[in-house]
Amino acid sequence: MPKTPLHPSPPPLEANDVAIVGGGTVLWFAAFLALVPFQSTLSEHGHGSWPWICLSGAGLGLIGLWYCRARRDAIARSRAAEAAAAESAAEGNGADPATRSD
Repeated sequence: MPKTPLHPSPPPLEANDVAIVGGGTVLWFAAFLALVPFQSTLSEHGHGSWPWICLSGAGLGLIGLWYCRARRDAIARSRAAEAAAAESAAEGNGADPATRSD
């Protein structure tokens, strides 16, 4: 069987990670608020840890929000630095006019 030619991998898709993690965090906190009034009933049936699991999910979501925002900002800074470097290289080919020999 002949081998199929390999194609280069497509670039990764960018998603709005902050919105996704923020939505998950809100859902975990809403689940915590929904379960708190039923704490005694849940404890009687052996599920007393469920509200605290939801609160832990919301707390971890806050850490995830911090991470995703820091990552997004770092990517934006990197792209801005690359664009500035490309612009300065295009303007003078990276050579200082004072040191250029004609």
